[in-house]
Amino acid sequence: MPFSRRSFLQNLFAGAAVAGQEWKPAPTVAPPGPRPVLVETPDLPKLPFTIDNGVKVFRLVAEPVKTTFLPERPVDCWGFNGSMPGPAIEVTQGDRVRIIVENRLPEIFSAHWHGLEVPPEVDGVPGLGIDPIPPGGSRTFEFSLHQHGTFFYHSHMPMQEMMGMIGLFIVHPPQAYEPRVHRDFGLIWQGWSILPNNTVPNTLAMEFNWLTINGKAGPDTTPMIVKTGERVRIRMVNLSMDHHPIHLHGNTFYTVGTEAGRIPQPWEPGNTVIVGVAQARDIEFDAVYPGDWMLHCHLPHHMMNQMGSSIRGEVVPNYPLGEHAAMGHATHPGMPPAAPEAWAVKGYPQDMWMVMDDAMAAKPENHGLRPGWSAAMMGMMTLVRVVDPPTFDRIQALKAGQQKGGR
Repeated sequence: MPFSRRSFLQNLFAGAAVAGQEWKPAPTVAPPGPRPVLVETPDLPKLPFTIDNGVKVFRLVAEPVKTTFLPERPVDCWGFNGSMPGPAIEVTQGDRVRIIVENRLPEIFSAHWHGLEVPPEVDGVPGLGIDPIPPGGSRTFEFSLHQHGTFFYHSHMPMQEMMGMIGLFIVHPPQAYEPRVHRDFGLIWQGWSILPNNTVPNTLAMEFNWLTINGKAGPDTTPMIVKTGERVRIRMVNLSMDHHPIHLHGNTFYTVGTEAGRIPQPWEPGNTVIVGVAQARDIEFDAVYPGDWMLHCHLPHHMMNQMGSSIRGEVVPNYPLGEHAAMGHATHPGMPPAAPEAWAVKGYPQDMWMVMDDAMAAKPENHGLRPGWSAAMMGMMTLVRVVDPPTFDRIQALKAGQQKGGR
């Protein structure tokens, strides 16, 4: 069937049914009450599905993927359906799903549905519940969904996880949570070790020099656009080797969900939340303050790209250089000049300032940002842009025009 936003929305809620021990075909009419809004996944696609006798059927392909973290920074990783992270699966509590998983990797593979309460034979742990899927093989996973919340799927082979094999698995309740949100976003946070002049991640490394959100490093992460006064939900999943204290500038949020589902009220306010390895955290806030607000991991080494050690501008990535080494970066075109005797100061240089506005200009979501904005956005950084309705409409029109032109 043709895949469009309208057909996706209609089919998404058509399968909602009351969860129980015995599955019955889903009703064709959604229950009364407001429906949840669809999740937006910046820089990532959704996984389309068909319906077979009330069962939502997805086809998930594990395969090598070529991508870029930044323009002119190619990466050879592994993912699903041509995407890394993989496309988001978005369904409704009560659905019956059938996921046909094909292995196009050069080695064995199995998919695990993280946080979902499913029978052991479809949990996806190779050797324990099932045999691994051989190269060129496939397996069908079918189960009913009685939970709702932010979950994810990933390879259950650990080094394959470090090659990028993860995707969001969002299960909506049949009726929207209260208070209702106007915008709902999903983000996956990952860390990588990739040496210069190399395109393949080192999955055995314990130090990481590339940090990404939905497969992109700042400033190439696509901003989340909301209207002033809207309520916003951001779902965050971490599959890396580090915990990430995620901080939102200029706003106070509430942590309302984990990888186990919705947290009962009362919720505690905050502006930083630790998203641990293999965890999900959902935050919500009212976007009452206009502005371009940074959302980022607050670990200092995660707020930069291609981290390395340097001596007088000569960069040597990820190797200790002794007492004269200084963490920093070589100078770049457009970098403001340093003090005349900067090299006489122990510890210099520390931070870089590299403006990349022109390379990011094609994204409609960047429309109207202040000149020089890109220099502030490195590593695990993105933006929540709280804009007035005319600006929001202008950005949406630019997006529509770009999609029509075959983006």
